[in-house]
Amino acid sequence: MQKHIISMVMAALCAFTPLGISAQEKGKPATETTRKAQANSTEGLDFSDMRDWEDARRGFIAPLPDKGRITSATGRESWNLEHYAFLSGEKAACAPDTVNPSLWRQSRLVMLNGLFKVTERVYQVRNADISNMTIIEGDTGLIIADPLVSAENAAAALALYFAHRPHKPVKYVIYSHSHVDHYGGVEGVTSTADVHDGKVRILAPQGFMEAAVAENVMAGTAMSRRAMFMYGITLPPSPTGHVGAGLGLKNSYGSKGLIPPTDIIAKDGERRVLDGLTFVFLLAPGTEAPAEMHWYIPELKALTAAENCVHTMHNLYTLRGAKTRDPLNWAQALDATAQRFGNEAEVMYGMHHWPVWGGERVRELLNRTSDLYRYIHDQTLHFANKGLTMNEIAEELSLPPELSASFALRGYYGNLNHDIKAVYNLYLGWFDGNPAHLHPLPPVAASKKYVEYMGGAKVVLERAQKDFARGEYRWVAQVLDHVVFADPANREARELEADALEQLGYQAESGPWRNFYLTGAQELRKGSFKLNAVREADSQAKALPPDLYFANLGIRLDGQRAHGLHFAMRVVLTDLQQEWCLELRNSVLRATRGGSPTTSLTLTASMPDVMALFDGRLSPEEATKRGLMQGDAAPLTKFLSMLDTFRPDFAIMEP
Repeated sequence: MQKHIISMVMAALCAFTPLGISAQEKGKPATETTRKAQANSTEGLDFSDMRDWEDARRGFIAPLPDKGRITSATGRESWNLEHYAFLSGEKAACAPDTVNPSLWRQSRLVMLNGLFKVTERVYQVRNADISNMTIIEGDTGLIIADPLVSAENAAAALALYFAHRPHKPVKYVIYSHSHVDHYGGVEGVTSTADVHDGKVRILAPQGFMEAAVAENVMAGTAMSRRAMFMYGITLPPSPTGHVGAGLGLKNSYGSKGLIPPTDIIAKDGERRVLDGLTFVFLLAPGTEAPAEMHWYIPELKALTAAENCVHTMHNLYTLRGAKTRDPLNWAQALDATAQRFGNEAEVMYGMHHWPVWGGERVRELLNRTSDLYRYIHDQTLHFANKGLTMNEIAEELSLPPELSASFALRGYYGNLNHDIKAVYNLYLGWFDGNPAHLHPLPPVAASKKYVEYMGGAKVVLERAQKDFARGEYRWVAQVLDHVVFADPANREARELEADALEQLGYQAESGPWRNFYLTGAQELRKGSFKLNAVREADSQAKALPPDLYFANLGIRLDGQRAHGLHFAMRVVLTDLQQEWCLELRNSVLRATRGGSPTTSLTLTASMPDVMALFDGRLSPEEATKRGLMQGDAAPLTKFLSMLDTFRPDFAIMEP
């Protein structure tokens, strides 16, 4: 199975190298309409409030060496802050008119990088990846929380720490939750051998492994393609291009892995003494991640709410595509954390961004963030019960001033508009109740009719040019999308739609919204994204359980070609000591553990060899030659020919 299917989508991004992207490319200038929009966007925000700047710089010890450049053993660049130098220094104090001023401020704060002291015995390395790595000093060793996306970056972060603190062995690793930016770099701070030998213990919340390898597996390729837009990986860093993701700068491009946890936190309030420090854990499943947990260290009065409480409104629905997150669960987890630890904690550090200090600030951030998600939840349903549709509510509903004025609740990563739509969809689904919307024409057919009804592409373009001049970019993008889908070769329509999307990107406060708009403009101008060769899958492949792997084979199967065919085989997994029956009937592949198929075909192999066979890296002939397979392989060969390989470079901006 390809890596982009087996790992979290952010890890999947890093499997590919974009083509044709030049760091010298520049977008068009901001229009007068965009310049006015930027000025109006700061209403209600106090840019003279320096608390975030003070907090983000507090405890600074040293920057990342080599101007923030991190490379792999082969010299491949995993991280380089020099590309984003335009965000730093006195010249960057004022936002350019091609970037929303609030997003510019957030990106500049994110750029503050290096080793920081949070409190006694707690240190963080920030902006060595999209996430933070936290290093907690035990009595005799180190406790590492959330070792970034890539091993190279995690190793560089640990080396920076050792350059300024006593060299102690890593004794524990904690995964706060099941997203790859919080475990993917684990092999940069420890090894499978040390974990196997008991030298290092790994703690994670209940359900971690299932979530880490299962979330987004079934739709992984589609999510990977959309994530290229969300994280803007093909955009050159510049004031007209990529300026960050809101949650952090970007994802690193090193090697990722997963060492399964040795200790599972299964109960709220569970206490563990780790190398002389007490950790009190609070489970928060079904919040920002399916498996997530907070913890408090009473000796240090130090609290973390993982990724549930950071300096941005988060995603209730992530634009790359994922199951909707429950804002009520989210709010309740923050409430429970505030009630249990809020009166004691004197510092709260996050897995992204910077800490806050003082009990009052800790409680304020926890309570306001909880209020944010509860408000979005309650008021979306309030308007839905008045009969407003999803899109109508997203246009109508705004935050109260006491929430919208807080920089920590601004939509740098999530966004109020799409979070409202997420709540509506969570409760009511995609259909708004209007039967005219129940079975509409598909995009190409509908677009051709729209263009025909509007008098043809030439007329539409003439009107769109006038609307663009008036600054009606949302409408221009919407109407020209129909022209492009009706005729993808219409260069004038592509260019004008790209211009409209570009201005919308410049105005966006959300990093992902900006990246979507600008990537869409880029692909309209240059053509759809194409892939270089895919690198080898990372070690997360070894963690994929057979049931999920076989289930995904059913998705890869082209059922239309399998009509009337029957296929069965027995699979004996030598490394897992399991037996499975695979059977194709009624164009559906079923995998049953311990089943006994009526077939003479048997595959006896390790799970990696089974994956190699079904992924096309091991032929049936070679498997038979190696003694892994016994019986008539002809039915298997026919079945393998019906398995599609998904590549996330399909078109989005055109049919």
